[in-house]
Amino acid sequence: MSANRGQFGSKFGFIMAAAGSAVGLGNIWRFPYLTGENGGGAFVFVYLCCVLLIGIPLLFNEVALGRMTKKNPIGAFKDTGANPFWMIGPILALGVSFFVLSYYSVIAGWTVGYIYTSLTGMEISFTSFQANAWVVIGLLALFVGINLLIVTKDISKGIEKASKLLMPILFVLVVVVILRSISLDGAMAGIKYYLIPDFSKINASTFLKALSQCFFSMSIGWGIMITYGSYLSKQESIVESSLWIGVLDTGVALMGGLMIFPAVFAFGMEPNQGPTLVFQILPHIFNEMPGGNIIGAFFFLLLMIAALTSTISMIEVPGSWLVDEKKWSRKKAALTVAITAFVVGIPAALSKGAVEPLTNMTLNIFGLQISSFMDIMDFLWGTLFIMIVALFVCLYIGWVIKPARIIAEISEGSPYFNTKKIAGVTPAQIWTFFIRYICPLVILVVILNQFNVFGD
Repeated sequence: MSANRGQFGSKFGFIMAAAGSAVGLGNIWRFPYLTGENGGGAFVFVYLCCVLLIGIPLLFNEVALGRMTKKNPIGAFKDTGANPFWMIGPILALGVSFFVLSYYSVIAGWTVGYIYTSLTGMEISFTSFQANAWVVIGLLALFVGINLLIVTKDISKGIEKASKLLMPILFVLVVVVILRSISLDGAMAGIKYYLIPDFSKINASTFLKALSQCFFSMSIGWGIMITYGSYLSKQESIVESSLWIGVLDTGVALMGGLMIFPAVFAFGMEPNQGPTLVFQILPHIFNEMPGGNIIGAFFFLLLMIAALTSTISMIEVPGSWLVDEKKWSRKKAALTVAITAFVVGIPAALSKGAVEPLTNMTLNIFGLQISSFMDIMDFLWGTLFIMIVALFVCLYIGWVIKPARIIAEISEGSPYFNTKKIAGVTPAQIWTFFIRYICPLVILVVILNQFNVFGD
């Protein structure tokens, strides 16, 4: 094992770092707007089923593969004898973490800008904010710089220390904003919309969107959990750690909705505003609250912290490959990845109104049309390739290296995984069935649905 690799110093540190990776803009920005677009409580119900039945088994998969090999995703596949075809999966995983990092940092930069506009009470339309080239590139550079302060240090001094501090702050800020939101007149209508499912609104599209959100949010298919697993001590329980990650990630997503929907309904706004829900609707709502500029600044600070705990993990995936395979120092690897991601992020930053060709760029793929450079990147790297990586990892572990090796790894620190019987079967046998049959089939259906194979 490379001397540069390092290791998490504690189970709490690993859980906070891995949950921090999973808890990001996906929970507090993406989850509420998808819930708003897909019928409220019904979407929440389907999402919870996806996390439990698909998300958690896949999390076991990736963390165990990482810990078993003590390598980054490419090293983990190489060490277990993958042929060139199977190597497509981990190479794509590096691409997912790197390219999502590039445009995700742009959105994270917006949150930094909105901390400032909230505090100063500046009135600015989201459209003109996004279209200001110097502002969005400056904020992108600032956010990437904050990441570098953390990731250039050792695992235990950098990512672990930052996650132990940032994640509890995040939870406290979430609770503060929720308490303010649910205390507004008329908030109850939003709570009902959000928490009481109307099952008539569940259709194939609800299920597929919930599953793709589960992957995006839980960092499955990015190579992140393989990388973080490689820093996990053999004494720790993969089962308990993975369940904690799932609970914390889902908990923050659910709390994200509790921050937003009561306020949206209290002020008579529409919940189905799509991706702009957080940046367009919420500043209006905060402005009308007593002390709203402070609450607003808190909210966007919280979004920034959530984004930061995710981006430090995205830098880590290609970074760990450079440390393991190229024998680079952590500092050199982190600097190279972050600066390159900043450069690649510039077209995404300029594609929301600042530069016309990037804004109007379109991709037609199997009849599906996506506009703007950032949205094209999000479809390819933030949705499609994540699914393909998850499918590769699933099939590779289920059918190529065989589940027995992974079961042995999970059983270290969790001996009951392969011994305790529930209705005559062990958790390991249930997990094997899901990894071999259920998960690949479901992922395949979701990939096909991205191209409207099953109709709208």
